[in-house]
Amino acid sequence: MYKIVSKELLTPVIDCLKIQAPALAAKARPGQFVIIRVDEVGERIPLTLADWDAKEGTITLVAMRVGTSTHKLGSLKAGENLTNLVGPLGLPSEIEKFGTVVMVGGGVGIAPVHPIARALKQEGNKVISIIGSRNKDLLFWEDKMRAVSDELIVTTDDGSYGRKGLVTEPLKEILEKGGVNRVVAIGPAIMMKFCSLTTKPFNVPTVVSLNSIMVDGTGMCGCCRLSVGGQTKFACVDGPEFNGHEVDWNIVFDRQKVYLKEEKESLKKWESCQCGKS
Repeated sequence: MYKIVSKELLTPVIDCLKIQAPALAAKARPGQFVIIRVDEVGERIPLTLADWDAKEGTITLVAMRVGTSTHKLGSLKAGENLTNLVGPLGLPSEIEKFGTVVMVGGGVGIAPVHPIARALKQEGNKVISIIGSRNKDLLFWEDKMRAVSDELIVTTDDGSYGRKGLVTEPLKEILEKGGVNRVVAIGPAIMMKFCSLTTKPFNVPTVVSLNSIMVDGTGMCGCCRLSVGGQTKFACVDGPEFNGHEVDWNIVFDRQKVYLKEEKESLKKWESCQCGKS
């Protein structure tokens, strides 16, 4: 059992949980992920690490309540426990001095972008960060991203805060000025695809994080199978980070839809049960 040390509501639908996990915190690296189970009948949820503190022995996870399992996770309180927590899994981010790097975080993807940006900044890179969300209510960690960036651009789709528009718009403007050595984009798959399409004409290496549908997280089940550069890869053991220019995005989108019907039915049943308890 893994104790939830603290819990914070970052937005109306995004939870931030600090969890006691000393062994994991001691080995965690930027870009890696964990797999959790809320209870004995819960599914395995892959979540990229948002932060960790080796001295404190804790890790920080950020999750948006979308399906049954993330709603269950969001219903837990400080002092309660997760049934299972496995990690760190996946290959860590490549951290070295590239020069100028642009970090793009979309929605809940802002959380995993943060430790990567911090590590790249510590390595001596110039870090330009772009964070975006559908609206102001879904935006979080602006202060944390500003602290690890030389420049921060904030966008919202509806213009309720920061610059109105998509994250790809300022990304293109920055690329047109030249001098960008690397782009890291984490967020919804559609956002990562269009960030990759934006950077490709400029021949700027672009890294995306693909926490696709996973079950075991160790390469055994094949649920996160992808095609990258025409080769079969597994997001859990070969990633989760890949060259965005080489990802077959159609396969990514198809895999995201595999259990869509079952996920909706599961959430509907769970919500009806919760109503019955009140």
